[in-house]
Amino acid sequence: MDGDLRGWRQCLLGGAVFAVCMTGTTLPTPLYGLYQDEFGFSELTVTVVYAVYAFGVIGVLLLAGNLSDTVGRRPVLLSGLGFAAASAVCFLCADGLGWLYAGRLLSGLSAGLFTGAATAYVMDLAPREGGARATFVATAANMGGLGCGPLLAGVLAQYAGRPLLLPFAVHLALVAGSVAVVLWLPETVRERQPLSSARTQRPGLPSQVRPVFVPAAIASFVGFALFGVFTSVSPAFLTEALNVHNHAATGLIVALAFFASTAGQLAVGTVGLRRSLPLGCVALLFGLALLAGALRWDLLPLIVLSALVGGCGQGLTFRAALSAVAEASPEGRHAAVISTLFVVAYTGISVPVIGVGVLVGPLGLEGAGLAFIACMAVLASVAAVYLVRRPVREKA
Repeated sequence: MDGDLRGWRQCLLGGAVFAVCMTGTTLPTPLYGLYQDEFGFSELTVTVVYAVYAFGVIGVLLLAGNLSDTVGRRPVLLSGLGFAAASAVCFLCADGLGWLYAGRLLSGLSAGLFTGAATAYVMDLAPREGGARATFVATAANMGGLGCGPLLAGVLAQYAGRPLLLPFAVHLALVAGSVAVVLWLPETVRERQPLSSARTQRPGLPSQVRPVFVPAAIASFVGFALFGVFTSVSPAFLTEALNVHNHAATGLIVALAFFASTAGQLAVGTVGLRRSLPLGCVALLFGLALLAGALRWDLLPLIVLSALVGGCGQGLTFRAALSAVAEASPEGRHAAVISTLFVVAYTGISVPVIGVGVLVGPLGLEGAGLAFIACMAVLASVAAVYLVRRPVREKA
């Protein structure tokens, strides 16, 4: 009993560190309008700055997605926290666009190291019989941290002054505390090897994972694509079309999508793994329809509902996908396989975002958003049909 309590305590602390790292990746979201006023760049530049983060994540996942399986979880997490601290310093020093690119890239490197390693670490720290709960802790820490970023930055920017400095100073302090926690937590990789033995691993999956991975990856791509466009474009839409100039309100609306994702993840235990993926895709379709209505008729309630419904759908698909892939992964390949799933997810969070930014010029914000919604609706429909016809098998 004492061992279980200690395991859950360590698991939750690992989840808290995960959340702190992910908070830093979304801190700039409600601040992009201020940066546009400060440095004078376009909406396309906003989407490129946002996507630089995703490219950093993908690069690390491709080159070092299996690193924590080799050298251990703690060294990788400490390196990720180092990159998070460096990112915060870049934003604190920012006096031009180059600093924003550097800060976002470093943030992406941090998240790339954390996504696979921290998810595997949280699962490792939990008691042996707590796999399902540990998966929820990991995914909730990921999405909850992403939601806390815009909310924290928005509140500080609106009510505390120094809006382009204070959020990153606070995050830097949180990162320092997280370093102390990681140094206290135990290492969970039993047979650690030196860094020189680590090898770059091409994207690939063990044969037993592939039947599960395909539907899980499709659903994850759609969910992350919705989040990518929502977080990069909705602040500008709220300001330009709906006259919402309160940074705290903007941060809250964006955060709602991530918090709804956490609620959707919690529902997977009730809905069941087999049904969660197709139901999540249906919820994503409703979220996309609500977002289309918000863009077309400039209605604030619809954009709030789209955040809640779309976020819930993303949570259902994300946790179900992660659970299915983790269960199918062989021993010693958990971090590598999870990282491959995140490569697909972060491709969804980056490529469509840049596409929307390119279309803003000729079509305007509304037209670009509607074009994105149409494409994602088709993809979500295909994924839902695929998952109904070839459902993910659930372990007894």
